[in-house]
Amino acid sequence: MIAIIDYKAGNLTSVARAVSHIGVECVVTGDAKTILNAERIIFPGVGAAGSAMESLKSLGLDKVIASAYAQGKPILGICLGTQIIMAYSEENDTPCLGIIAGKTRAFSKQMPDEDRRFLKIPQMGWNRICVKAGHPVLSGLNPEDEFYFVHGYYPSPDHAADIIAETEYGILFPSVIGVNNIIAMQFHPEKSGRPGLRILKNFCEWRPC
Repeated sequence: MIAIIDYKAGNLTSVARAVSHIGVECVVTGDAKTILNAERIIFPGVGAAGSAMESLKSLGLDKVIASAYAQGKPILGICLGTQIIMAYSEENDTPCLGIIAGKTRAFSKQMPDEDRRFLKIPQMGWNRICVKAGHPVLSGLNPEDEFYFVHGYYPSPDHAADIIAETEYGILFPSVIGVNNIIAMQFHPEKSGRPGLRILKNFCEWRPC
């Protein structure tokens, strides 16, 4: 069973619906025991880093996530769940979980496109990823596949080895990161059609070393 962590950061129904669509049992929960007893964990979220971290701490889920990671349980971060596994976020000047060394950075509001017009921030819409390091959760994807992004911030790991894929939007930024038994993506696989469902299916079958 997969536990989808509920820490009052939204975006849970669509994740649960996508997981159920691929025939995998899941539960949306903020209960520590249920999360730690699950086979694997999805850590989604939308919203701001500051309020998300406050909610995680008030519910005691920051320690639960750290414990699950230490146990080697497979964890998938999505969007805000990707940003706050970093050590720090520029959004709200927020100390975060620190599972991956580095920080979450803000996009500049003056990034030009090919026609020298400023790009809209946040990025909202479809974009591709360029895979830098092969990973079982990304297997079977095509270079032309596009994924749905909604974000004004992006993860920036300290170590290049933790960057699995990158995306271009004004700059080249890390869009999939991971280390050991955690992989996290800035886009929303649950809203990304067939390629997103492939990622979720791969995650459900992933056995980290």
